[in-house]
Amino acid sequence: MHVVGARPNYMKIAPVMDALRGDSRVRQVLVNTGQHYDESMAGGFLKELQLPVPDRDLGVGSASHAVQTAKVMMAFEEICLADRPDLVVVVGDVNSTMAASLVAAKLLIPIAHVEAGLRSFDRTMPEEINRIVTDRLADLLLTPSRDGNENLRAEGTPEAKIHLVGNVMIDTLRRHQPLAGLDRIRDRIPVAGRPYAVLTLHRPSNVDDRATLGSILQAVRQIASRMPVVFPVHPRTRNRLREFDLEGELEGIILTEPLGYIDFLALTSHARLIMTDSGGLQEESTALGIPCLTLRENTERPITVTHGTNRVVGTRTEDIVNGFEQAVGAATPARMPELWDGRAAERIAAVIGRFLFE
Repeated sequence: MHVVGARPNYMKIAPVMDALRGDSRVRQVLVNTGQHYDESMAGGFLKELQLPVPDRDLGVGSASHAVQTAKVMMAFEEICLADRPDLVVVVGDVNSTMAASLVAAKLLIPIAHVEAGLRSFDRTMPEEINRIVTDRLADLLLTPSRDGNENLRAEGTPEAKIHLVGNVMIDTLRRHQPLAGLDRIRDRIPVAGRPYAVLTLHRPSNVDDRATLGSILQAVRQIASRMPVVFPVHPRTRNRLREFDLEGELEGIILTEPLGYIDFLALTSHARLIMTDSGGLQEESTALGIPCLTLRENTERPITVTHGTNRVVGTRTEDIVNGFEQAVGAATPARMPELWDGRAAERIAAVIGRFLFE
């Protein structure tokens, strides 16, 4: 039983389900918690990534962390009691991931965590709490990089639970990259023929604080005066911009609605620079070889800094602008992290097969 809840989960679960379809011993059930309830942020991805319609849709919607987690737990427990899965597969670090893991653990159902072992070491991030709890409960810890293995060992995790499989997000990127030509978006976003930057912002620590959001936007305006900046605006961020009366700070920035996965890949894969607070984009920019500025004080994906194209620049205006100048001023040497080869899902399927049948 696979559990998805937020946009990045879909990109990670799609190749895993594909890899497991070749095993006649396995019946797969897809549960969508509905944590991302906006059609443009969730439903469209199911169609675009050719995922089956979820067998169960919990429809929990938006709420506080506690309420959302509780709603997922209540609804998911009913499904687990009815279907009694042999394994629950969770991905990433959203509330749905932790909630489903808690339910499964208390019902003595084994758990596989895809993207295990990542740590920012910042417990003010809700995602860090979700990662820690999920990893403590999971029976199969499927890590994207060796730093994940090291983090789990440092926490006393038994070696037999840890499996380095690579980054399944890159499987999806490589599969769809041939479709992501710039022509897909040329009619909507005027970027062809010149270097441009892409901006994404969604984390509460950035968009729910007026001073922080204002500081970031001041830097982006300065950058936009030197290079076009395209900003697909997350619904949460759009609400905060309006609430904080910061829409005037967007002058000169090219705004769009949230894009489908392949359209967004078309936008990012042809960019000169990516600025983001997203973990997934740090990984994708490394795979694409495109400089990335992470607009946070830390990252749970340090391999994108040590091996990739990522720079963690924080949220102060001057630091972001300095990061921009460094990123576009010189080529960023990058090495592709180990096992980021588009075959992580095959390795995950093999680990799951051994766990269930050997």
